[in-house]
Amino acid sequence: MGRLFGTDGVRGLANGEITAELALDLSVAAAHVLGEAGVFEGHRPTAVVGRDPRASGEFLEAAVVAGLASAGIDVVRLGILPTPGVAHLTASMGADVGVMLSASHNPMPDNGIKFFSRGGHKLDDAIEDLIEARLREPWQRPTGFGVGRVREDHDGFETYVDHLVTTVPHRLDGLTVVVDCANGAAYRTAPETLRRLGARVIPIHAEPDGWNINERCGSTHLESLAAAVVEEGADAGIAHDGDADRCLAVDAQGNVIDGDQILAILAVAMREAGALNGDTVVATVLSNLGFMLAMQREGIAVEQTKVGDRYVLEAMKAGSFTLGGEQSGHVLLLDHATTGDGVLTAAHLLARVAASGRSLGELASVMTRLPQVLVNVRGVDKARADSDPAVLAAVKAASAELGETGRVILRPSGTEPVVRVMVEAPTFEDAQRVADDLARTVEHALALS
Repeated sequence: MGRLFGTDGVRGLANGEITAELALDLSVAAAHVLGEAGVFEGHRPTAVVGRDPRASGEFLEAAVVAGLASAGIDVVRLGILPTPGVAHLTASMGADVGVMLSASHNPMPDNGIKFFSRGGHKLDDAIEDLIEARLREPWQRPTGFGVGRVREDHDGFETYVDHLVTTVPHRLDGLTVVVDCANGAAYRTAPETLRRLGARVIPIHAEPDGWNINERCGSTHLESLAAAVVEEGADAGIAHDGDADRCLAVDAQGNVIDGDQILAILAVAMREAGALNGDTVVATVLSNLGFMLAMQREGIAVEQTKVGDRYVLEAMKAGSFTLGGEQSGHVLLLDHATTGDGVLTAAHLLARVAASGRSLGELASVMTRLPQVLVNVRGVDKARADSDPAVLAAVKAASAELGETGRVILRPSGTEPVVRVMVEAPTFEDAQRVADDLARTVEHALALS
């Protein structure tokens, strides 16, 4: 069995891999590991628990709350909030543990469990490994006054939105913005934040029913957002994923503005404001070559990491950098948040539009994207992707063919059962051809027996 924790918590099919029993056992193990690490020393421990609107989140929340309370932790139920909102409230409420139930951009049948430590920080790999190792171990259960109490908090939404609004350097008066909430956790937070900043907001896909999260909407399906922006004559469109730690955008003409372009816009704005520490931005190896060239032209250094916002965050902390992110729309603004925050990103992106007097499309032209193709290969053994001789040979041959005019990245996903093949080339046709050839090699070499 592989490692239970992926790059962003534990994730899988709800009531398949992610059962109520697992949620309870993980919560108990987390309580034990964090307690023995001295996190709870000298006081009665408290945890906050939030979720996205998935129907499965209802029973998984109950299991997590039961596990934590049975281990002697008082629990505050936050209800439906974005993942970064739970992280923020973990810190602002002085909680020892934060738990978010979400599978982010994954389809509705999936769900996941993510833990935050005191201060709203994601757990280190070593702590996650200890939690996994302690699953279902015998333990002495507290009784009487030793068990945790459970209460609901109805002020968390206001606290989080107030925080977001106070971080934004320029109001959004005069802007009309369409916001696709993915029928997810930001269905209230995103529209309310932008309205309080002065924008005219047109929300779409903002009526979650437990089943429709990410269904042909949000940051993985931008078609309806682009159409709505053009139809409404809006200045911009914003798209979030199910737990709202991502932000993608479209300009007034309906053109997609991806995470690399958002990162480039914010990097230039922060450098001009003297807020880009070290004149450096942190990105992953999947960032488009066009982003790298644009930053070089602007005199901004780029530090690259493995794919995953946790690795971006590690590099940012190590170098005391203030801005980092991924092409997928995970953007980290460490002056204001401990993790990627899609609503925060949207507000700062739109503030740059309002302050500059330039359109989003014009600002995004700071970089030119090289044609890029991403193919997800399913039904294969992703654990062998980094070592199979045939796959390695195919990647080497493709890289040699493209030379300095493109590149190839092949990697197992940290959150889904797929191998991702990414190719950049001078033309889309070249990128598609090379990516398809590599995908066929992966399917044949790594086929499950």
